[in-house]
Amino acid sequence: MKSLDFLFQIAAIALTALCWGAYGPVLHRGQTAMEGSRLRPLLCVGMAYFVIAVVVPTIWLYTRGEKGDWTLSGALWSAGGGVAGAVGALGIILAFAFGGKPTYVMPLVFGCAPVINAFLTIYMAGSWKDVSPLFLAGLVIVAMGAVMVLTFAPKGHAAPPGSAGHAPTASVESAEAH
Repeated sequence: MKSLDFLFQIAAIALTALCWGAYGPVLHRGQTAMEGSRLRPLLCVGMAYFVIAVVVPTIWLYTRGEKGDWTLSGALWSAGGGVAGAVGALGIILAFAFGGKPTYVMPLVFGCAPVINAFLTIYMAGSWKDVSPLFLAGLVIVAMGAVMVLTFAPKGHAAPPGSAGHAPTASVESAEAH
C-alpha cells in the first residue's frame, strides 16, 4: 500500500508542476487578449479557483465525507494560505501588466518561492538546528539560478527598420507569450 501512495504522490506532484508551469503563459495570453487589463484576468482566476476550490470540495464533502473537523485555527491558517495564493496571482498579473514576460517572471517566482517556503517552514517548525550546510548551498544555487534567468532571459527581436514607434502586432505579442 505504501508504494501505491508513493506513486499517487509522484502523480500529484507532476500534475501540480504541469499546471503551475502552464499558469504563467496561459494567464499572460489571457491578459494580452484582454488588452492588458490588470483586474479582469484576476477575476477569471478567482472564478476558476471558486469552482475548483469551493464547488468541487463542497460536492465531495456532501457526497463522500472526509476525516477531520472544522476548527477555527485550521480555517484561519487555511484562509491565510488562500490569501497568499490570491495575492501571489495578483502579483503575477501586475508583473505582466508592467511588461513582464512569462519567460522570466515565472522562473523568478518559482525560483524564489521555494526558498521562501523552505525558510518559513523551517521557522514555523522550529527546526533551524536540523538545517545542513548542503541544504543552504542548494538554496543559494536556486537563488543564483533565478538571477541567471533574469540576466539571460530572451529579449526578443529588434524592430525592423522603418517601424520605429509602432506597437508590436498581436502575432508578435502572441509569439512572445510562448
